[in-house]
Order: sequence, then C-alpha cells, then structure tokens
Amino acid sequence: MDFSEKLLTLRKAKDITQEELAEKLNVSRQSVSKWESGQAVPELDKIVAVSAVFDVTTDYLLKSSEIDDLSVKTEMLEKQQQQMLVREQRQQKIRECVLYGIIIYLLLFAVWFLQRALFWDYIFWETDIWSLGLVIGEFLAATAAVVFVCVRKLR
Repeated sequence: MDFSEKLLTLRKAKDITQEELAEKLNVSRQSVSKWESGQAVPELDKIVAVSAVFDVTTDYLLKSSEIDDLSVKTEMLEKQQQQMLVREQRQQKIRECVLYGIIIYLLLFAVWFLQRALFWDYIFWETDIWSLGLVIGEFLAATAAVVFVCVRKLR
C-alpha cells in the first residue's frame, strides 16, 4: 500500500471527510483529494501533521508494511462490526417496543370485552356518551403506557 492508499484508508477508518481532514491540516480539500488519488504527495510538514492526526508514525505512512496494513484493516473491520452491533441492538429494542405495544393494546381490548361482559346493562346501555368516554379514556391510558414503555426502552 502506498501513501495515497494509506491516507484514504486511515481517513475512512476514522470516519473523517476530506473537508474535515483538510481543515485539520490547514490545506484545501483539493489537496487532500490529490494526495488520496496519488496525483500529488504532501510536503514533509504535512506528512508529519497527517501522522499526528491519525496517530501513526511517519514510517508507517511512507514505508510499505503488510503488518501495518493488516492492523489498519483490522481496526476498520472492528469499527464496522461495532457499528453493526449497535444497529442490531437498536433494531432489537424497536422490535421489543412494538411487541410491548401490541401486548398493552391486547390487554386494553381484554379489559374492554370484560367490561362489556360484566357490566353490559349498567355501563353500556345507560349512557352512550359515558361509555364512549370510558373507552376513549382507556385507549388514551393504553397509548400513554405504550409511549412510556417505548421511551424507556429506546434510551
């Protein structure tokens, strides 16, 4: 791997844009682009600055070594694996949130059917407005419970 490939690999491994790297090195984005494409090589003071930004030696940047190349690639793969793990954990929390929501609403319907079965004549035929208010109140309480559970789960 030559300097241009190492620079590109290091920049992507640290998740830094060309603009951000250029700003850190006090050069233009076009300079960084030329370095990465192999069209130009930075001056010595910029190579030293690049080594400081990425916490590597100038020897690593200028000399070809398979061990260093493998360590950078390993670091990149570990970072990608960590990102995938974080994404999977987030998706699992969302799935759990949906499941809890379904359970809460099923409990709401069970309570509603139980009320209709036990208090059919008393509640639901006395005043339609009161029974509608009760159902809406129960639905709102269930929705609040779902929101509460999901907010706690997704933190």
